Amino acid sequence: MRTEEIRVPDIGDFRDVEVVEVHVRAGDVVGREQALITVESDKATLEIPSPIAGVITSISLRVGDKVSQGSMIGTASASEEAGAQGETVSADQADAGQRATDHTRYDLVVIGGGPGGYSAAFRAADTGLRTAIVERYGTLGGVCLNVGCIPSKALLHVAAVREEAERIADMGIRFGAPQIDLQALRTFKDGTVTRLTDGLNQMAAARRVTVIRGTAKFVSATRLEVAGEGASSQQIDFGQCIIATGSRAVQLAVLPKDGRIVTSTGALSLRSIPGRMLVIGAGIIGLEMATVYSALGAKIDLVERLSDILAGVDADAVKIWRSRNAHRFEHIDLDSSVSTAAVTPDGVTVAITGASVETRSYDLVLQSAGRVPNSGELGLERIGVAIDPNGFIQVDEQMRTTARNVFAIGDVVGGSMLAHKAVHEGHVAAEVAAGKPAAFTAKIVPNVAYTDPEIAWVGKSVRDVAESGGKIRSAKFPWAASGRAIASGASYGLTKLLFDVETGRIVGGVIVGPHAGDMIGEICLAIEMGADAIDIGKTIHPHPTLGETIGMAAEVHEGICTDLPPIARNR
Repeated sequence: MRTEEIRVPDIGDFRDVEVVEVHVRAGDVVGREQALITVESDKATLEIPSPIAGVITSISLRVGDKVSQGSMIGTASASEEAGAQGETVSADQADAGQRATDHTRYDLVVIGGGPGGYSAAFRAADTGLRTAIVERYGTLGGVCLNVGCIPSKALLHVAAVREEAERIADMGIRFGAPQIDLQALRTFKDGTVTRLTDGLNQMAAARRVTVIRGTAKFVSATRLEVAGEGASSQQIDFGQCIIATGSRAVQLAVLPKDGRIVTSTGALSLRSIPGRMLVIGAGIIGLEMATVYSALGAKIDLVERLSDILAGVDADAVKIWRSRNAHRFEHIDLDSSVSTAAVTPDGVTVAITGASVETRSYDLVLQSAGRVPNSGELGLERIGVAIDPNGFIQVDEQMRTTARNVFAIGDVVGGSMLAHKAVHEGHVAAEVAAGKPAAFTAKIVPNVAYTDPEIAWVGKSVRDVAESGGKIRSAKFPWAASGRAIASGASYGLTKLLFDVETGRIVGGVIVGPHAGDMIGEICLAIEMGADAIDIGKTIHPHPTLGETIGMAAEVHEGICTDLPPIARNR
């Protein structure tokens, strides 16, 4: 037996929290993971477990004391058992008394700590599985939380407020010219991210999920090697594993390496405001970044190899978006691509090839031409996990791979590369791993472009149905007939629902305008529940709201909308 100090571990942003209960006293025998104290803040109540098994020799705290990370709880004569859940360790170094030893075994290991990964780990821990997350970066949250969804929404919020302040001049409120403080803007963005990552650390600790820093590779069907910084590594064993390694931005071969040529990660760092910026790729990421930088004063050009922006999105929605955003772009080159690029001291010179070839110079170039899965460095060939020609891992509806104890979720399995899909897939995989009946059987996955205006869409589109030979009927409600939209300066908006002609059930929908992403959930639920236009239209929506346009669009389908002029048609 050896005597060790027991201190409060990393508990996220909890500082000076009150001890509300002490569960042990000197002489008590405790097991590893047994609660020693309970602390409480205005956010949560958290049990602090023992990192070791042994006999408590002293307790330094009593109810009412304030503690933070590192505060002394007491001492214990420890047995030789080592390793504790709820801690954060690295492959190359761990604190004394908290080192994850070689061949530590977990019921479930999740590779990747993004939204799908941490959701899977937390759900697994909630079912009672001893769980660990292997994450290569310093914080949980993955691309979405750290360098994607969340920081981009922080900047898009600022961009929207800045532009709304200009538009509101027509309503009688006028402000002076905006002053942009880039450092303060970066601080706001980074603070938003930190608040959420700290919250994830707290939830991992509360669930006693071990977070291991490093890069994982399969050694066998039940063992991972986790490489840390330098040459250090450790091996961990698992009963089951969930791969949640996500994706990365496509790096276009035609573009040289240069600090002025960035992916979305570089764009979100907001190092400066460029005079001229080229956005390659007119998908969601490209248009969101164009919105941010345009609002900050940059002149934007857009290049897209396809014939329109937002490929696959409803044509009515795209038309409205383009009319509202024409001022953002000096050039929109469709059916075009970048054929050459060269860096000079003055900028990045790019040749754009379409109907003709044009050469322009830019201060910043954003490549947002898609993403590819992070599957190539996992050692999947050692365990017989099948991938498709594009590198996506093949799974069944339970998210199992061809190795039956290994699951995969999120971007790495393809389909919609969206955090909310990954979260649901993660829950399914965790529940199946825990022996519960579960399957990913969602009919639809919604999409949102958080631009100005927002576009949200879900389910089938007119183009989808036409290509499949099916028959649908669309119903549109123009926001020019919405009192709330008119009062909010959003009369340009539109709500459009699509119904199957044979069954009458809703199969798709699109919304253009402020808060479209917040409203699309109702259409999602209607599709999942098999609702028809009567179900939606007869549901009483609050007035005056933008959300009631969904009910009104359903009324349009039934020919009973009293908020629009009567339309004569055969029934």
